[in-house]
Amino acid sequence: MRVERDRKRVRRQTRKRKLRYLRRRLANASTPEQRRRLIEKMRRVSPTAPIPD
Repeated sequence: MRVERDRKRVRRQTRKRKLRYLRRRLANASTPEQRRRLIEKMRRVSPTAPIPD
């Protein structure tokens, strides 16, 4: 049975993985509209994470 500690760890790992994926997409984004949408998603996933410029 899963304990809360495991659930938190899984959530944290998922969040980190998603942020890495979104940062990679942001680096390849060509239009300002794409960048804006990706930054919105990153803030939704992790509001305190630093957003690269």
